[in-house]
Amino acid sequence: MTIKRFPWAWLFAILAGFGVGLFYAWVVSPIKYVDAEPHALRDDFKDDYRSAIAAAYASNPDLERARARLALLGDPDPSQALAAQAQRMLASGESPEAVQQVAMLASVLRGQVAANPPLAATATSTNSNDTTPQVVDSPAANTATPVVETSEPTSETEPTSISVPLLTATPRPTSTPTPTLGAPYQLVGQDTVCDTELAEGLLQVMVTNATRKPVPGAEIIITWNSGEEHIFTGLKPELGYGYADFLMAPDVTYSVRMADGGTPASELSIPNCTNTDGEAYQGGVRLTFQQP
Repeated sequence: MTIKRFPWAWLFAILAGFGVGLFYAWVVSPIKYVDAEPHALRDDFKDDYRSAIAAAYASNPDLERARARLALLGDPDPSQALAAQAQRMLASGESPEAVQQVAMLASVLRGQVAANPPLAATATSTNSNDTTPQVVDSPAANTATPVVETSEPTSETEPTSISVPLLTATPRPTSTPTPTLGAPYQLVGQDTVCDTELAEGLLQVMVTNATRKPVPGAEIIITWNSGEEHIFTGLKPELGYGYADFLMAPDVTYSVRMADGGTPASELSIPNCTNTDGEAYQGGVRLTFQQP
C-alpha cells in the first residue's frame, strides 16, 4: 500500500512566491498614484480640497468656478457636504475663519446668501468745457466703444468736433459679502424650553435678518468663566438655516452674543423643569437674535 505524502514543497513554493510578490509590490515597486482625480481622494484630503475651494471663493467670489471645482469631488449634494464638514471643523477646534468660509460657501450654494453681484463697468468722459477725465457708470462700456463729441474753438466762427473714445477702467476685486451686514443683531427672544425629547442643557439660537428670514453663516460667541466657544448658524439645515446650538454644562453661567456686537444674553444657565409625573429634569434655553 502506497501512502501519499502531503506536498509540502509545493505549499512552501506557493507561500514563498506570494511573499516575494508582496515584497515587490509593497517595497520594491509600490503603486504610485499620479494626477488622481479629486473624487478618488481620501475623506480627509477631500476636506482639505473643499477648504481650499471655500478659501478661494472667499478671495474671489466666482460661484460658477466653485461649483465646477466641487463637482470634481462627486458629492451627491455639495452644499450638504460643506455643511457637514463645517460641523466637523467646529468639533475639531479649527479656526473660526476657516469654518465660516466653508459654511458661507454652503449657504451660497443653497441660495440662502446672495453671491457678489457683478461690478458695474466704469468709463471716463470729457465735456466741452473740461478735458479732465471723469469716472462715470456705463453699463454698455463692455460692449461698445462710445464716442463723445467735444467742441474746441479753432477760430472765432467755426468749432471743430473731436471724437474721443471712452476708456474702460478695470474693475477692482471686492471681498465676499458676510451674512451679518447691516445693523447689529438685537436679542428679541429668550425662552426656557422644557422638552423631554431634547438634550438636557441644550442652548438653541435662532438668527434672522430685518425681514425675519434665517441668516446662515452668522457667528455666535458663547463665553463662561473658564472658556469661550464660537458657533455658526446653518450647519444643521434640517433645523433651519439660521439655527445653531450648544450644550451647556450644569452649574455654569454663560453669556451669548453675536460676533458683530448688538445686545447680548447674559446670566444663562440650565433651567429646572418638571415632567407630567412630577419628576424634575434639566431643560434648555432658546434665544432669538434679529436685525432691527
